Amino acid sequence: MARENVVVGLDIGTSKVVITVSEVDEYGKINLVGMGETKATGLRKGTIVDIDSTVRDIRKAVETAERMSGVQISGVCVGIGGQHIKSLNSKGVIAISNPDREVSVEDVDRVLQAAKVVTLPSDQRIIHCLARQYIVDGNDGIVDPVGMSGERLEVETQIVTGIATAIQNILKSVTRAGLQVVDLVLNPLASAHAVLMPAEKDLGCVLVDIGGGTTEMAIFEQGSLWWSGIIPVGGDHVTSDLAVGLRAPIDVAEKVKIEHGCVLTQLMPDDEYIAVTSVGSIETRQVSKKFLASIIEPRITEILTMVKDKLNRSGYQGMLPGGMIITGGVAGLEGLVQLAAEELDLPVRIGSPEGVGGLSDIASSPTYATAIGLVKYGAYRLAYVDAAAGDEEFFSGLWGKFSAWFKEFFGF
Repeated sequence: MARENVVVGLDIGTSKVVITVSEVDEYGKINLVGMGETKATGLRKGTIVDIDSTVRDIRKAVETAERMSGVQISGVCVGIGGQHIKSLNSKGVIAISNPDREVSVEDVDRVLQAAKVVTLPSDQRIIHCLARQYIVDGNDGIVDPVGMSGERLEVETQIVTGIATAIQNILKSVTRAGLQVVDLVLNPLASAHAVLMPAEKDLGCVLVDIGGGTTEMAIFEQGSLWWSGIIPVGGDHVTSDLAVGLRAPIDVAEKVKIEHGCVLTQLMPDDEYIAVTSVGSIETRQVSKKFLASIIEPRITEILTMVKDKLNRSGYQGMLPGGMIITGGVAGLEGLVQLAAEELDLPVRIGSPEGVGGLSDIASSPTYATAIGLVKYGAYRLAYVDAAAGDEEFFSGLWGKFSAWFKEFFGF
């Protein structure tokens, strides 16, 4: 298969940096051919605080992915998250320009540009302008207006923005690592491509991605993103709680969380114990699993309470019949589905990456939802945007976007 059909995702998270390499065949099937992962050392709560460390982490992950895949990595779809991310609703309206009053691709582009004309704080930059629905002459609920006839075209969008310096630091880190940024993608939007079913996005659902330093949320309805939000608490806080409660090193606490973590004390028997090494000691001591759960449960309950509060303040009026889909590193904890369903009174399931072949078994855990979602997002762009514009136009368009970012943030 031609190597030009390679899509690469780069997930720069608080706790890990992951590179996923996939090939897209002529039928649009995505096959994972390589992956590289390393511990992140330059981020705090999803935001880069040490560029040099982040560059080293990216290079290390790239080397591993290149050895596994046999592909020389150049361009990447990069995930973006962190507390600086904001979202708002916006509308655009234009008159249809064609003499025959048929909506063209150019009209769609013009109405999206019109929706981008919003007043933002001076430090904010637009990352995404995502169409929720199009309206032609008052007829709403239109997904793709191209080819329809009318006088007036409107669009309702979700505008996703980020702080300019935070975006600049991501671009700078990736380019210093020797890579080109093909696209910047909101993390929960990428994760949605990996774990959500079309029916869930159509009915109305909320995706909750519990990462290391933050918990990212996104509401979908009618197949589109309607709202996104971020909570500054994540799985690393659970690890810290365990480290304090067990008087154990962070790495030991993380291992205990992954292997024995449970979020409901009532599910744990009184007579099951594990061996834990304390700080400053080489000897182990026995700790009950019920005690572990008693440490984890309050923190997870706090996160879910904050999720519920965010949902209540989101302005979303739907009922979310598609339920809640939880993904991310914490999603594997026993009892999470039951506790979340009780706290939020919604159907809940765990979201694991799906729809990818090849070496997908190595990245089937919810912790890789964003990394897999990035290659699915890139493959979607390759399949649909490419089909409309042609290969050369597609890639030149993405390079134009990347060049525009450079001119804006670096001045050249």
